[in-house]
Amino acid sequence: MQITSEALERAIEELAKLPGTGRKSAQRIAIHLLKQTDEHVSKLADALIQLKKSVTRCSVCGTITDTDPCSICSNHKRMNGVVCVVEEFQDVYIIEKTNEFRGRYHVLGGTISPLENIGPDDIRIKELLDRIADEDESIEEVILALNPDAEGEATSYYINKLLKNYEIEITRIAYGIPMGTELEFIDEATLSRAFASRTSF
Repeated sequence: MQITSEALERAIEELAKLPGTGRKSAQRIAIHLLKQTDEHVSKLADALIQLKKSVTRCSVCGTITDTDPCSICSNHKRMNGVVCVVEEFQDVYIIEKTNEFRGRYHVLGGTISPLENIGPDDIRIKELLDRIADEDESIEEVILALNPDAEGEATSYYINKLLKNYEIEITRIAYGIPMGTELEFIDEATLSRAFASRTSF
């Protein structure tokens, strides 16, 4: 195939690296951007640059934020004694949409996965234990809201075992959520019911 534009080909290659975007989708996006005004494309480029420059991780919970600590950790109206443990920062957004949970969060940044050489020291379990030991946080309940897959289950059991040494309640969201499904793909009503009917670990 004769390439008529090296710039277009490079844009397609970079866009194709995005999750869920194959070469055909990348080509459609690149051609769509070519048809837009310079101002429109510049705004998109600026937004992406600002995304990388401005967004950081909350030093308390580990979610993404523009300010540190994040708006949830610094909100005095949130329940201070209840922490919901999730895998990734996008899970915080999904749970927040339900308006069911009014506590705080702890983002692990992944799960234990021996096949991918990810152990307990590679995710934010130590930081969770530090928060529980911190008397200022006064944590009374930890809710495990990890994805119901093999890695999520293994991580939940590992954390549960560690937390048995502390005088706190350990719960998990109820399994109205099908096994093998990630929180990202659960509808809000199902997730809301799962939180309302959570049980002891």
